[in-house]
Amino acid sequence: MTASSAPARSAVRELTVRGIIIGGIITLVFTAANVYLGLKVGLTFATSIPAAVISMAILRRFAHHSIVENNIVQTIASAAGTLSAIIFVLPGLVLIGWWSGFPYWTTAAVCVLGGILGVMYSIPLRRALVTGSDLPYPEGVAAAEVLKVGEEAGANEENRRGLRVILFGALSAAGFSLLSSLKLAASSVSSVFRVGQGGTMVGGSLSLALIGVGHLVGVSVGVAMIAGLIISYGVLLPIFSSGQLPGSGDISETVQSVFSGDVRFVGAGAIAIAAIWTLLKIIGPIVRGIRDSLASTRARRVGQQVPVVERDLPLNTVITVILVSMLPIGVLLWLFVRETALTQSALGLVLTSLLYILLVGLAVAAVCGYMAGLIGASNSPISGVGILVAIMVALILRVIFGGQADDSQSSALVAYALFTAAVVFSVATISNDNLQDLKTGQLVGATPWKQQVALVIGVVFGSLIIPPVLQLMNTGFGFVGAPNAGPEALAAPQASLISSVIDGIFGGSLDWGLIGLGALIGVVVIAIDEVLRKTTRRASLPALGVGMGMYLPISVTLIIPIGAFIGLFYNRWAAGRRNPERAQRMGTLLATGLIVGESLWGVVFAAIVAATGQDEPLAVVGEGFATVAQWIGIVVFLAVIAALYRWIRRVSSGLERRDAPAER
Repeated sequence: MTASSAPARSAVRELTVRGIIIGGIITLVFTAANVYLGLKVGLTFATSIPAAVISMAILRRFAHHSIVENNIVQTIASAAGTLSAIIFVLPGLVLIGWWSGFPYWTTAAVCVLGGILGVMYSIPLRRALVTGSDLPYPEGVAAAEVLKVGEEAGANEENRRGLRVILFGALSAAGFSLLSSLKLAASSVSSVFRVGQGGTMVGGSLSLALIGVGHLVGVSVGVAMIAGLIISYGVLLPIFSSGQLPGSGDISETVQSVFSGDVRFVGAGAIAIAAIWTLLKIIGPIVRGIRDSLASTRARRVGQQVPVVERDLPLNTVITVILVSMLPIGVLLWLFVRETALTQSALGLVLTSLLYILLVGLAVAAVCGYMAGLIGASNSPISGVGILVAIMVALILRVIFGGQADDSQSSALVAYALFTAAVVFSVATISNDNLQDLKTGQLVGATPWKQQVALVIGVVFGSLIIPPVLQLMNTGFGFVGAPNAGPEALAAPQASLISSVIDGIFGGSLDWGLIGLGALIGVVVIAIDEVLRKTTRRASLPALGVGMGMYLPISVTLIIPIGAFIGLFYNRWAAGRRNPERAQRMGTLLATGLIVGESLWGVVFAAIVAATGQDEPLAVVGEGFATVAQWIGIVVFLAVIAALYRWIRRVSSGLERRDAPAER
């Protein structure tokens, strides 16, 4: 089913009660698992594709199910699961000792109000960044392929084989992930070594899902990420670590510390300037999208027929919801600041924060949506956005209110800045995911306004479950560095970093030179990209891609480009076939299967970790097997990739032979 066929299916079920219930149940599981895993190891898993697979399996048992109803289920579940990224900010209030736990209604309100704003902000962006853009949206495309192949598997031989391709890719990725969880094969390989007086590292995550993401995003993004990797690991890390390494022995901890404490902030500066430039470039399409949305609203109001796939929530409704949301957000901020050392400045603080949330929220939604379209929501550096959001709000509050603050007021300003940043971060997390979902909807012929309502429902579901899970984690484990943390305290790495950044701003200890250097690098990359675009037809160097390559761990940065080049070579082979589009689609389905399998295993493994309370509950060998496991991991990883792409070429060739006219 394509978008062009959507108007003919007006009677098809889409936003249904059973779909909402199924989406809500999946939400409970995925959100709880994401909160736990994110607090424990600083990672979350994308929920849209696993939700699509589970929804498809369940709804097939019901009469009159449809692809667009499946899409609604995965939309609800993915919105809620993505909202769990609020754990990258909100635990900071416990870490600094401002909260002793997570008050239910306050925590839920931050999530639901910020999440709804994220949905509203993403609506006018749909036309600019989804329907009017050539961004790859790897996870959105992958989810759409899962839904389409699952729905049409019995229609013809191509779809039946397509479903087998997804299943085989998924089983391969899940099987390799299981080997890694058993510790029989390494999940990543890395090597830290000296470069002159400094050090650096090289390595990668042995992730078949990242190979799939690379296949889908393409070479231009892959090359940009390699450029960022070279800048960070080839230049900055050796320079910054120079003179800091021990004379002998293991240097890995020092090198990693320099990357996290110095190089990543340079990457954040590059992302910041690239984000500003990206925002300036997409203002035109955003304005046109808003204008088209207004025209569609007026046409529907006077009774004109508008295609189903162009029916967003009316823009006047969107604007009303955004403005009305400011009232409860203002109350939430006032309740937070009252009876503190900042009480006398409460009105000014609240009005400043509301203006910041209103304006910066839209900018953050646009940038996060663009980044998700570029490399996918899972790999988008959302924690980097959180750092920039926190820096901006802390700077504004420090300039306006913090100049003459005493110690008690400074600590209150740190907490208030974290709380305000949490609201904007909710906007960021949702917009980072929503446009992927809307891309899926576009590809399967969904009705945008129904999907947007489903996104709001998903936000509400997620907001209800996040607070008790956070409180359970705080009570059972605590957080490293927080008062009264237990021996099994959770790391909460992003929350710790962001709270430290805000504290550094108010304490004057933040190194602005690092962020400034990153901004300068970003300016140079933007200039190179503009020259390439004007002097060549196809070459480009997306500045956000370079910034993400600088900021993200090398384990991610290296593997996505490898997947991109594998995809390039496969697509070149496919271009020479009798039916190149079908051959390329088979490659897309294989990449989709790799993402599906690893994502589903992520859900299962998170549940096992939560049930056992162990970091490595499935390990069957000890640390002494680590070296052997690395070699096994590398060999099996490369062998699986080679075998899968050789097999997919045979599948495509087999379809060609089947279609060839019989010889006489």
